[in-house]
Amino acid sequence: MDIGLAGKNTDAEEALYVFLESLGVLVRTVGHPPVATVDEAKKHRVEHLGAHVKNLFVRNKKGAMWLVTLLEDRVVDLKDLGRRLGAGHLSFASPDRLRTHLGVEPGSVTPLAALHDRDGVVKVVLDAAILREPLVHCHPLRNDRTSTLHTVDLMRFLHATGHDPTVLDLDAEAAG
Repeated sequence: MDIGLAGKNTDAEEALYVFLESLGVLVRTVGHPPVATVDEAKKHRVEHLGAHVKNLFVRNKKGAMWLVTLLEDRVVDLKDLGRRLGAGHLSFASPDRLRTHLGVEPGSVTPLAALHDRDGVVKVVLDAAILREPLVHCHPLRNDRTSTLHTVDLMRFLHATGHDPTVLDLDAEAAG
């Protein structure tokens, strides 16, 4: 459950914690000033062990959407990512699309937002390197907090929301 915070949870955040608790997932959440970039997040870090992530919400020309969660320092070429996913040309999805499908604001994108994609239209992609870490750190639907959970619990959460992720080994050479 959420600990160490003076601020009040939003209804969406509270629903997230209730869902995680129903799965038996233990989560530790800490507050910090709002952060919109990896560099800003690093300045306020209290937990160091595990995978710190960044998230991309992208779409292709046909309107298909992906939530891609990567190690925070991973450099990604959208053209290469589109090729690896068989998606064609990818571009960042609009803030309106983000709000509609994942229920979060720009700067607060997180794999935990899969909870809001009840229609299952967003495909979730995880960097394989994340799965090699015992813990993962991500926003709990807002960018003024960071939640820490076991990586296996993130996978369990995604499965429970109907979003079995595509695991992408970005350290491997891309196929032709």
